[in-house]
Amino acid sequence: MSGVYGRCFDPTGTRYGIPTYPWTLAPAGLATRRQLRALGLRPGGQPVAAQVMRVNRRTGTDRVAYLYRVDLAKPVRPMTSRKWGALALAMLARRTCPMCRITYGYCLPTSLGCCVLCADAARAGADLGGVS
Repeated sequence: MSGVYGRCFDPTGTRYGIPTYPWTLAPAGLATRRQLRALGLRPGGQPVAAQVMRVNRRTGTDRVAYLYRVDLAKPVRPMTSRKWGALALAMLARRTCPMCRITYGYCLPTSLGCCVLCADAARAGADLGGVS
C-alpha cells in the first residue's frame, strides 16, 4: 500500500473522525451532493456518513468530498412558480448594466460592475481627467 493511499484509507474513522476512503473506492450506497442531485435527490438534513479523499502529489494538499447515504436521501423539492419568477428576475439583473440600463444576452462581468462599453468609457474619462 502506497503512502498516499494509506493516508486516504481510514474505514473506521479513527484518524479523521469519519470513515475515509480513497477517491474512487467509496462503498456502494454513498454519494456526494452532486451525485445525489444527478439522481434527483438531496441530503435532506442527514449527517455526513463518510468522506472520500484525494492527495495532490505535487502540492501535498488533501481534497475532500463528503458522502451521504443514498437510502436516507430525500427527493429534490420542485420549483414553484414564485421560485421561477425570482430566478428570472435575478438573471435579468445580472444581464442589465446599472449605468446605461441596456439588457444584454449574457451575464455582465462582475469584475467591471457594468457592461464593457460603460467600463471603457469610464476608464477613458478617468484617463482624460488626469491629463489636464
